[in-house]
Order: sequence, then C-alpha cells, then structure tokens
Amino acid sequence: MILLYNGLIVNEGERYVGHIAISGEFISEIGRGEPSPVLLDNADEAIDLNGDMVIPGVIDTHVHFRDPGLTEKGDMATESRAAVMGGVTSFIDMPNTIPPTVTKKAVEDKMNRASEVSVANYGFFIGATNSNFDEIASADYTRVAGVKVFMGSSTGNMLVDDTSAISKIFSEIKAPVAIHAEDEATIAACKAAVEAEYAGEEVPVEMHPEIRSRRACYTATSRAVELARRCGTRLHVCHISTADELTLFSPGKITDKLITAETAPHYLFFDSNDYTALGARIKCNPAIKDCSDKIALLRGLENGLIDTVATDHAPHLLKSKTGGALKAASGMPGIEYSLALMLELADENPALTEERIVGTMCHNPALIFRIDRRGFLRKGYFADITVIGNCRMKITDEGVTSRCGWTPLAGFTLSRMPVMTIVNGKIAMRSRRLTGESRALPLKFNN
Repeated sequence: MILLYNGLIVNEGERYVGHIAISGEFISEIGRGEPSPVLLDNADEAIDLNGDMVIPGVIDTHVHFRDPGLTEKGDMATESRAAVMGGVTSFIDMPNTIPPTVTKKAVEDKMNRASEVSVANYGFFIGATNSNFDEIASADYTRVAGVKVFMGSSTGNMLVDDTSAISKIFSEIKAPVAIHAEDEATIAACKAAVEAEYAGEEVPVEMHPEIRSRRACYTATSRAVELARRCGTRLHVCHISTADELTLFSPGKITDKLITAETAPHYLFFDSNDYTALGARIKCNPAIKDCSDKIALLRGLENGLIDTVATDHAPHLLKSKTGGALKAASGMPGIEYSLALMLELADENPALTEERIVGTMCHNPALIFRIDRRGFLRKGYFADITVIGNCRMKITDEGVTSRCGWTPLAGFTLSRMPVMTIVNGKIAMRSRRLTGESRALPLKFNN
C-alpha cells in the first residue's frame, strides 16, 4: 500500500489537508487530517507531501499523438511520457492520422499500439467521413470515446461537408459527437481575399486569424449547436476560440448538459499580439485571436460557459513551422505544461479558482465522456493522482519531453509544476523524473 499524507487535497469543489491510501490500482481510503496509526503501520511506502496540492489525474480529451503515420513528430510512447510529466494520467486521441482512424479496425490497431507503449491511460475517437456511417454506427462505445467530426479541413483530409451525412450522425449516434467547427466556405473566401491582397508574396502568419476567421468559427458552431438541439445530440464543441461562440452556450450542471464547450490553454494565454514574437509557433486551427477573445474565454471558464480545458496537443517539427500563414503547419505541443499553465492563470485571475481548474480538467471530462471510475479522488476509483509543488521552472525547448523538441512557452517561467504523477496506483513520475513504472489501461466509457 502507498500512503500519501499531509497533502492539500483539491477535489469536488473542496480543499482540505488530508491523506489518500492506494492499494493496487485503486484508492482504498481518502480522508481529512492525519492518517490513522494503523494506516501508517500498514503502508509499504508513506509519502509526506509537505503541503503540496493533490488533485485527480488530469484527463486530456483532445490530443493528436501522431501515431500511426506521422511519428517523426511524436508517437504514443513519447507523447504519453510528456503527458505524465504534465500531470495528465489519461488521454483521448483524435483520428486524423495516416491512415485516418475511420474504421473499427483502425481503432483496434491504435488500442493495441497503446497497450504496448503508453504510460498514460488511453482512449480514442473514431473519425467521421461523408461515407462511413455504418462503421461509426456499429462501433463499441464502451471502448470508443465518441465520434470526431471535422466541419473544417484539417490534417488527414477528413472534412465532413455533406449536410445529410452530418444530420444522420447528429440524429442517430448516441455517443458523444466532438466537432472541429470552422466553416469551410468562409475559410476559402477569406483565404482568397488575403491571397489577392498579398499578390503572390508570402502571407505573414499574423494574417492567420483573418483566414481562419471568427466568422468561420461562429458560423459552423452555431449551425452545429442548432442541429444538436433539434436532434438531442451529445455534442462537444472542441477548442472554442472566440467570444462570439460563447453566446451559444449556457452555464449549468454538467450532468444536465447535452451540449458542452471546450477551450485550450493557448487560447487563454496567448492572443494575436503574440504573433509578432512567436510567429508560427502559435499558429493553430482554429487560430488564436484577439485579446478581447482571450479575456472573454477566461470569463467563460470562470462562469461555467466553458466546460472543459483540453490541449489539442499537436506536435510538429520546427522545420514545418515556416512559410507564413499559408504554408506553416498548424498545431503546437501543449500537454506537458497545460496544468502548470492553467495554475499560472489562476494565480493571475482570482476568479479562476483551482477548484474550477480541477473541475474543467479532471471532473468534467470524466462526466461528459462517462469515463469509468476516473476524474475524481474517491474510494474505489482508479488511483490516478497528480501532486503539484511550488517549484518555479523556466521553460526551455531543451527540456521538452515531446519528440518535436520545442514549445511555444520557451522562455516563460511557471511557478508550480507537477512533481508526482500516479497512474493506476503506480508512481509514473516523481520529482520531475519519469520512473519507468507503468500500469496504463484502456479507458472504459459507460455508454
């Protein structure tokens, strides 16, 4: 038995100094104050946390681990290690790989690969196309997280633009439908206007938000939300990037919501002013937009309009991040520093509480995707636990665990970092070092 004690537990809207006992893969006891003498005597290892914060392991429901087919950028082994370094104990991977994960067999192939190499718990979306409804309709949604629909072009040529195909998915699939919402026609028109303006010259990366515009986001998101309300779809809108889109969502108890909203740490930390210094390092889809959007998203997170924070972790090699707005690859690594960055934002924004961060990064992902016995510190739940220490750390490219070897946060200093990550009762990271211990498992979804 492992016993954690003298930790500041932040869980289910409460905070208190307490202890957690771990037996095998599960939490066997959680309580306030000091552990009993019996617990201390029976512990194989008793760890005094000296007041460090203890939270459920983060569940990142939106990652691109690039496996298979794009593994020069990262794979399930390297990126799951980056996850564990960041206090993330479970991930759900997106389908735009090579080949795309648009069949049940492709999902099984990913599951088998993850079982061999991942150090974090794993789940996968099956991707929709204009013509694969039979595949997604017959998937086992106790083993598959849901369906991913790209309503805007992205890596993997998986654009779903057939109105009847989208309507059928929304009306007949009872598992979560996660969408990338950008209107393709709007993007094409904006791109043509920008290309005409620059008349053959390289379009600077600062123009990316003009091409992947706020109108493209709002148009697609509003259409999806309206359709989901008509059909009763369990809709999850990924990476909200604009203040405009927030008007489409409502606060409320997460278990009462069929339509939920996600944003990413980079939309809360960066804005369009940062393109000057960081260039294509912060080029992503949807684009990072104005400072006013960043502020609105922070307020939306505080007041419950936004339900989850996920990274959209999408590593590229730096050599691909050149060529301006039209040629530089879109996407950035984020999973290793996402929790630390969110805690930094909480320090700067008093209304953004640590309890709210735990809600949006741990509790709500488990509730929205009905993940079995994860996302909370509860007796009988899997022992997925993250411990956070007050250790200031200057971020460098050289320190990145992800295979891509860089981060848009290089040069920034973060005040708190995960110092221990426990996955299914095994200490996978301790004192900012991977231990080599692994007990990763596939996620089960109670659909």
